Amino acid sequence: MKIDVALQVESVDSLVAIDFLVDNVNLSKSRLKKTMNAGAVWLVREGESRRRLRRAMTDLKVGDVLQIYYDETILDQHIRPMIEVADFEWYSVWYKQAGMLSQGTDWGDQNSVMRQVELHFKNKREVFLVHRLDREAKGLMVIAHQKRAAAALSELFREGKIKKEYRIEVLGDLRAEPEGNIELPLDEKASTTRYKLEKYNEPTNTSTLNVWIETGRKHQIRRHFAAIGHPVMGDPAYGEGNKQRSGLMLEAVALSFECPFTGEARDFTKSAIEAS
Repeated sequence: MKIDVALQVESVDSLVAIDFLVDNVNLSKSRLKKTMNAGAVWLVREGESRRRLRRAMTDLKVGDVLQIYYDETILDQHIRPMIEVADFEWYSVWYKQAGMLSQGTDWGDQNSVMRQVELHFKNKREVFLVHRLDREAKGLMVIAHQKRAAAALSELFREGKIKKEYRIEVLGDLRAEPEGNIELPLDEKASTTRYKLEKYNEPTNTSTLNVWIETGRKHQIRRHFAAIGHPVMGDPAYGEGNKQRSGLMLEAVALSFECPFTGEARDFTKSAIEAS
């Protein structure tokens, strides 16, 4: 069931948000509260920026518009929570689960990186994305908590000073070419992906690779390997013969950089998380 509707508050309406919604939307009060808490109800008020309306007892004004984006499937979707890896106050490092968006949409933000990190801290912090992982992918991410930190980390990414390593499983046998570079333009821009074979699994005809990207184009790894005939397993968008129910086999397994504030080396690996 989906509901996508915009309702304007009139003088005859209740001016308490939850009561207004109960009167105008064919959902129970508990479902409406869950929808609000999930960030799928928006308040549009003259002279103010559009914002998510989460508090059920918010006072409304005549002329306000409430936009409701209810999707039963999205609302009831369960995704394992983010794992905190390290906290340096200016920024923190996390392990993102598969299926999680970097940030929310009109239809909610409860399963987004930004919202989960925001809710994690008892003392509220700002949350700034400085890089992304595809929704279907999983792995290590760094999140900034100050504008200064966001700017500094973004500059490190632009300069290629934050190193990321990925592990992927692709269709086919790469033992004849166990390492190399894929240099194919994406979006009319030069793009380079470097890989090294870790193992070949003959029963499934798949190769596990360690991968490093020299450029950061959208879906670069997925598009590059699909282009050379070895698509990433479980990719819903790119490649043929690689679809599977177990999900996208792409994981950010290592992240390293020099702290822009202290100069200390920051090195994080998936194996270290599993060992802790």
